[in-house]
Amino acid sequence: MARGRFITFEGGEGAGKSTQVQRIAARLRANGREVVTTREPGGSPGAESIRDIVLRGDADRWSPVTETLLMYAARRDHVERVIRPSLERGAWVICDRFADSTRAYQGAAGGVDPAFITALETYILETTRPDLTLVFDLPAQVGLDRAHARAGAEMRFESKGMAFHERLRAGFQAIAAAEPERCAVIDATATMDVVEAAVWAAVEARLAVHG
Repeated sequence: MARGRFITFEGGEGAGKSTQVQRIAARLRANGREVVTTREPGGSPGAESIRDIVLRGDADRWSPVTETLLMYAARRDHVERVIRPSLERGAWVICDRFADSTRAYQGAAGGVDPAFITALETYILETTRPDLTLVFDLPAQVGLDRAHARAGAEMRFESKGMAFHERLRAGFQAIAAAEPERCAVIDATATMDVVEAAVWAAVEARLAVHG
């Protein structure tokens, strides 16, 4: 059986990724594909336990290096138990955040050495890499305003301050610019329907899906 395809959604807080994950999943299912939707940190029982301690509490609860290690512990479990088996049986996996979030949050915004993150990525992910990454871009203040409007218990990163979120946006933009063959930038300031159309256009063009 042919390997499935792996699509990741990336971007700062309040970008609207979760809504669009569900919309693109519905379109792909209508197109006859098995689709697995998942998220990070989390996505497997073990990784969800780590999510609970990473996303809650004070902004300085963990150092950026500790966050990186926790994220990769969760990611390894997620890859082993959910992502890789799904791809191997031919399913399409759509993930709300993946390795680029560590590069942007802990690396670009948090100051962790990119070489350290790359070493973890190489060892932990092995050959499991996205076929397409959709980078949702919008001004940091707009994203934070949206995030605070839906405020819940998982607000640790939202509390890190505007300078952090400006660096975060720049980090995602740099990733997209460095890997244009993998990444498509989506204007997340547009309406949900316009964003959905842009996402689907990218999937059609990059992964040869029609319908």
